[in-house]
Amino acid sequence: MNGTPRAGTDGRRDRDAEGRARNARPRDGLGRPLPYGTDGVERQPEGVVRSPAETVVEAQALLAAGKPFHAHEVFEDAWKSGPADERALWRGLAQLAVGLTHAARGNTTGGARLLRRGADATEQWAAESGQDSPYGMDLAELADWARRLAGVAERDGTAVDAVAWAPRLRGSEPG
Repeated sequence: MNGTPRAGTDGRRDRDAEGRARNARPRDGLGRPLPYGTDGVERQPEGVVRSPAETVVEAQALLAAGKPFHAHEVFEDAWKSGPADERALWRGLAQLAVGLTHAARGNTTGGARLLRRGADATEQWAAESGQDSPYGMDLAELADWARRLAGVAERDGTAVDAVAWAPRLRGSEPG
C-alpha cells in the first residue's frame, strides 16, 4: 500500500478509545498482524509508567515467553516516560528487543542492524553515564549477546528462535 492506513472490517480506520488511529488487528507473539477475527496474543498496553525495576522484570518475562516485540513496547514506555538522562538507555534496550523480533520473524538483515545499533547505544550510554550495570543489567554482556545473535542471524539467514535467544537482562550469560 502507499502509506494509506488500513481499515477495519467495516472499511473505516481503526481507532483507540481516545480516537487516535490504531490498528486493531490481532497480533501473534512476534507482533505480526493476523487477520481480523483471528485469536491473537493480548497486546501490550502502551503508555504505562513503570519503575525501572518493574520495566526490567516485565520485559524479562516477555522475552522469556518469546515475545520480544512486546518487551520492546515495555522498553519504549520507559524511554518515553523516564528521566531524560536514561532515555538513551531504554531506547537502546528497545532496539535490542525489536532486533530480536526481526531476527525471529526472519528479517535477519534488519534484525542484525537493530541488534548492533542497540548494542552500540547501550554501550555508549554506559560510557557516558559511568553506569555499567543499571538496575542489575550488565550492559556489556547484553551488547555481546546482541552482536553474537546478529552474527548468527546473518550467517544462517533464517529466523531464530525468540525463546532460545532471549537474553537474560540480569544475571549470567544470556542467550
